[in-house]
Amino acid sequence: MGEGRGDPLNELKRVFAPGGPLATRVPGYRPRPQQLEMARAVLDALETGGSLVLEAGTGTGKTFAYLVPALLAGGKVIVSTGTKTLQDQLYDRDLPAVREALASGSVAALLKGRANYLCLYRLERARAEARLETREDAARLRLIERFAAGTLSGDRADLAEVPEDAPVWQHATSTRENCLGQDCPKYKDCFVMRARKNALAADLVVVNHHLFFADVALRDEGIAELLPSCNTVIFDEAHQLPETARMFFGETVSSAQLVELARDTRLELRAAGGASPALDRAAAKLEKAARDLRLCFPKEGRLAWKQALQQGQCAQSLATLSSALEALRDPLAEQAERSEGLDACARRAAQAAALLERIGAEGGRDEVRWIEVFGQSLQLHVTPLVPAELFRRQMADHPRAWVFTSATLAVGEDFSHFRRELGIEEAAARAWTSPFDFARQALLYTPKGLPADPNDPRYTDAVVAAALPVLAASGGRAFLLFTSHRALRRAHELLKEQPGFDYPLLVQGAGSRSELLVRFRRLGNAVLLGAASFWEGVDVRGEALSVVLIDKLPFAPPDDPVLAARIESLREEGGNPFLEVQLPRAVLQLKQGAGRLIRDEDDRGVLVLCDPRLYAKSYGRTVRASLPPMRQTRELADVRAFFAGSGA
Repeated sequence: MGEGRGDPLNELKRVFAPGGPLATRVPGYRPRPQQLEMARAVLDALETGGSLVLEAGTGTGKTFAYLVPALLAGGKVIVSTGTKTLQDQLYDRDLPAVREALASGSVAALLKGRANYLCLYRLERARAEARLETREDAARLRLIERFAAGTLSGDRADLAEVPEDAPVWQHATSTRENCLGQDCPKYKDCFVMRARKNALAADLVVVNHHLFFADVALRDEGIAELLPSCNTVIFDEAHQLPETARMFFGETVSSAQLVELARDTRLELRAAGGASPALDRAAAKLEKAARDLRLCFPKEGRLAWKQALQQGQCAQSLATLSSALEALRDPLAEQAERSEGLDACARRAAQAAALLERIGAEGGRDEVRWIEVFGQSLQLHVTPLVPAELFRRQMADHPRAWVFTSATLAVGEDFSHFRRELGIEEAAARAWTSPFDFARQALLYTPKGLPADPNDPRYTDAVVAAALPVLAASGGRAFLLFTSHRALRRAHELLKEQPGFDYPLLVQGAGSRSELLVRFRRLGNAVLLGAASFWEGVDVRGEALSVVLIDKLPFAPPDDPVLAARIESLREEGGNPFLEVQLPRAVLQLKQGAGRLIRDEDDRGVLVLCDPRLYAKSYGRTVRASLPPMRQTRELADVRAFFAGSGA
């Protein structure tokens, strides 16, 4: 894969130099010392192997800083990103730019999880058998059929006319549970297999964290096939890894999976050319039992296992669900030989029954059982408290260079939290501050007069009152980011009723994130209210965004079942849960939210952190030191002066 131009380090300097290939071929490119230093560190890691943790502040250009050495060093590389959106951006925009600048002949491939590709078998079944809920679903299914006839990749992201969350996609895609694998009659034309073959033949493969861990943890085909021949794994947006690893090294069964199993059983029975009234009744009972379990929980959210069992008829409903699953499993096994589809349903029923039994059993101290309730479904989980040992084992099984990078990995200058979470305590770590001039471009403002306790019922009202004069000074152009949806809704109510508040108001939930961001940029003076999904992965450059307000430090709720179990376990071991887990997690998330403000060297803006604990608590100094080096103030007059121009 390397281009054979001699010493890779000299070539690296040439590529990043003023007037070099990147400067001449990439519009807007500017050489940055931090970027070249990071690229040299990555190149060294690729040549020597081992693990390297890198934090690069906003504007460093970390994507180019790892792609260039990855292409120059040679060998097979896997790059894993935090989200599918970033994955597409990397593959469609950043990687082609670097390959062109290097005149690289390397072959790249994009690989996503199975559910992102059309399944021709399930699409054919849906056309013949599915009873779609609405006319809109039927129309969308026809769109998908036309797309399937012409697409080479089968990637559903290429069909923008059908929304990503449209229910009809479940009829046109497969999951690990319902995929027939090599027994599928459409196997030769399978888009998933085509994508995997391309990935096996490529020099550089772009994946995402969910796919990486789902395949590695479940020993699925895909990443598990790629790893043995791979020289390097690079994780971008690596701050998401501990949570993703925890999810995938655990086990989950959902009511939606069981409803789908019941529906697929009925479809496969009809397709196999003969009904089985007893099996049909068993499938109907399973579907009802799965839906009844969801009805035990009046509110969405997360519950510890013991807490969940005390809700309504939950314990009885779980017993009924287990019985219904067993009643379907045995007769399904007897029918399995009739078709590949029924055989797959029989395997799914057996796996789900075993997992449901495991979740209901008494577990060890190193894992936690819990339930997550959604609008129409719920998930039952067994989750490891610390995924470090499991992840370290994966790394030991596959010796190579492992590079972890993000804008937010350290608390202050300390990487120990991130390294401990993944079991990579021996990994070298380096950090580069942003090349942006935060002292000139930004101001950190912490308002006075807020309730001392952020849990005070009057707190959100006080935050909105503190925000109003800032918004008046900035002329809108703001993100107001909240740590809870309840606070977001309250702030929305207050701003709607505020006399004289005439800035366009955009609220999370009133459209997709991408739609809201398009409107925000176009309006130019809007105020956008967001919660979790707007804290990271959002890039608004220029004057449209001049204020980012964060209502309080984003400590995870202590009643979160996984966090609560980790806190209890750490206490029993004599550790300090606040300093070892709660504070580091809050700081890293805060850095993500704050990172929305300055996205370009010409941006200017005010970061408003409303939490009085920043000054009242001893840990406030650690929090403030973890933020970019901007001027700090508690005076509203400084904010007004900043926007008037005299505070620059």
